[in-house]
Amino acid sequence: MYLLMLLLALGKLLHTWLLLLIICTSMILELSVQPELLVYEILQKLLHRFHWIVPGYVMGGENRSKEKARLRKGISILVATPGRLLDHLKNTSSFLHTNLRWIIFDEADRILELGFGKEIEEILDLLGSRTNGPTCREDAVIKTSEFQRQNLLLSATLNEKVNHLAQISLENPVTIGLDGKKMQPKPSLEHFGSVEFDADDDSEKLGKIISPSNGDYKLPAQLVQRYVKVPCGSRLVVLLSILKHLFEREASQKIVVFFSTCDAVDFHYSLFSAFLWPANLHPETEDRQMFLRFKTFQLHGNMKHEDRRTTFQTFKKEKSALLLSTDVAARGLDFPKVRCIIQYDSPGEASEYVHRVGRTARLGERGDSLLFLQPVEMDYLQDLEKHGVSLIEYSLLKVLDSFPLSGQKHHIKKFISLEMHPWLLYLQKALESFIFAEPKMKKLAKDAFCSWVRAYTAHRGELKRIFQVKKLHLGHVAKSFALKDQPSLVGKSLQMQTKKRKRDQKQQGLSKRKKLARKT
Repeated sequence: MYLLMLLLALGKLLHTWLLLLIICTSMILELSVQPELLVYEILQKLLHRFHWIVPGYVMGGENRSKEKARLRKGISILVATPGRLLDHLKNTSSFLHTNLRWIIFDEADRILELGFGKEIEEILDLLGSRTNGPTCREDAVIKTSEFQRQNLLLSATLNEKVNHLAQISLENPVTIGLDGKKMQPKPSLEHFGSVEFDADDDSEKLGKIISPSNGDYKLPAQLVQRYVKVPCGSRLVVLLSILKHLFEREASQKIVVFFSTCDAVDFHYSLFSAFLWPANLHPETEDRQMFLRFKTFQLHGNMKHEDRRTTFQTFKKEKSALLLSTDVAARGLDFPKVRCIIQYDSPGEASEYVHRVGRTARLGERGDSLLFLQPVEMDYLQDLEKHGVSLIEYSLLKVLDSFPLSGQKHHIKKFISLEMHPWLLYLQKALESFIFAEPKMKKLAKDAFCSWVRAYTAHRGELKRIFQVKKLHLGHVAKSFALKDQPSLVGKSLQMQTKKRKRDQKQQGLSKRKKLARKT
């Protein structure tokens, strides 16, 4: 989290900062998968020797009366989500914030993307921190406060919405980059974190100092970025092969695989947790083992809060594990010692790519990232290069040739296409047989197929030119979920269920009308 990075950068001033907080209130506005609880827990660890500094949190879903009681007693550092904070500012009279000195917006771009822009503006008005807000409210707050207010805006990626938030919340700002350099607003800014800026001597345009000049992202030098070109129908078997290869090469490591939908996470998690190998052996002849012999976890937004929290804490402590997740884990979560990030489904915008790979190569640690691309999606590399992100190709054939087939290694090097590789054909057949024999797995595969196609059509802007459903062979898409059925059959089954449901509803409506007619 950027807040923790800020604390590390100011480590030498930590004691001074804490002493200042004794007589003031600090608010951290953050939004993600309950990161406010994570920040609160870390604050408790940092402040366990400073018992007079009281941290607290307010967020949606919690008991409002208990939050009100905590606010009445007094809190030195408050972690809050925008909606619940605005609620308390409006309706909790015992919530005193006259000594407020720090306001920190963490993951500011994400807060705005989720539509909390108006709430943030209203919060700034109520706290008197809006630079162009109502002067009467601002004057009132300043008169009652003995301290100078300081606002911090933290974000890995910058866009027009963040630029607008900076204009209304920051006055004569100083930017601090990841390299530790501090730049005074003359206003000539050369660098802010991972994004470059153009100098601008016009004071009227000071609010636009965070506008990127070329949209380049600066990623850690120790991050090795690769891509692998995989035909659509071979995506699943290639993913399994790469995962097996990575963990056999280095058993003690953590890997995160990103998917586009919750249904896809559920399907792959169930498959990875149940698929046995070798596939051609019978239980009575020899014991079969799991194809992937490591702990696997799943994380997505449809899970219960307690399950998400348990998954996060457990995966964080594991030394060797695999996490299958949606973009819910791409921001605001710190997984230590993650060695590799695999983007099985393309992230879309370059900023999302940056957030995903940001889960590895943290604090000087080495990291690897691998992006899956279909042949029709190769133009996506050019889109990343526009933002200063360059990838090298992954040596897939070397990985596939390392697997034994029927007890012997195959040495055939030339194939008509990657799909005809003997190992991939053998593994694909085994997966399809496994899915066909398990009704529950087949249902999960069909749901994942349908949601994946819907997500593929949801790409925005210029990315629609790259990710076009009409360029896909839906039969190959079904194959990537180990389905023997043609997508038309999958579609027909869904259409038949929909038609049957509508027909039943129509018949129920007719029967009700007939009963009413008889009564009258």
